[in-house]
Amino acid sequence: MEAQPLTLKEYKGFFNTLYPSLCLFSNKYVEDLEISKDIVQEVFIKVWEDKVAFHDNAAIKSYFYTSVKNRSLDYLKSKPYQTIGSIGKTDIAELETDPFFLREVVISETSIIIEKAVNTLPAKCAQIIKLSIKGLSNAEISEELGISLNTIKTQKKIAYKRLKPLLKDSFFIIAFVFEIQN
Repeated sequence: MEAQPLTLKEYKGFFNTLYPSLCLFSNKYVEDLEISKDIVQEVFIKVWEDKVAFHDNAAIKSYFYTSVKNRSLDYLKSKPYQTIGSIGKTDIAELETDPFFLREVVISETSIIIEKAVNTLPAKCAQIIKLSIKGLSNAEISEELGISLNTIKTQKKIAYKRLKPLLKDSFFIIAFVFEIQN
């Protein structure tokens, strides 16, 4: 199969699918969400303008993640950033390593899987799970939302019951992500 540039429909689909996770991914490098958004937009513009050709979807994702990583590192090495930034050469060297890159790609991709699954839950249930993922305790969630502790526990049970079949195929990758974050 010969590599083909993306059609406008495919391009828009990849933009809508990948843009949020690529922004968060870039932000792991530059630690500025607005700059991360600019970096990701620049990569998408370059792909469109240069009519970059791809063999398959895996190649597209790989290209975007690698391009965003490289643009993020270029930004950190740029003269304007060096005058205001506080990152040293050893920190940049760590950010350039394959293990850092792969870990962040896996985390970004896993976050998308979890978010999609959580978004299938009823609104209140999803809100509780999202707060729980952020690290809030049941008591803190109860206080923030103004609902009883028992309601929190019941909603979490419902959520876990519904999420389990949705995430069963992703269990190992999710477990891996939580392991590497600790």
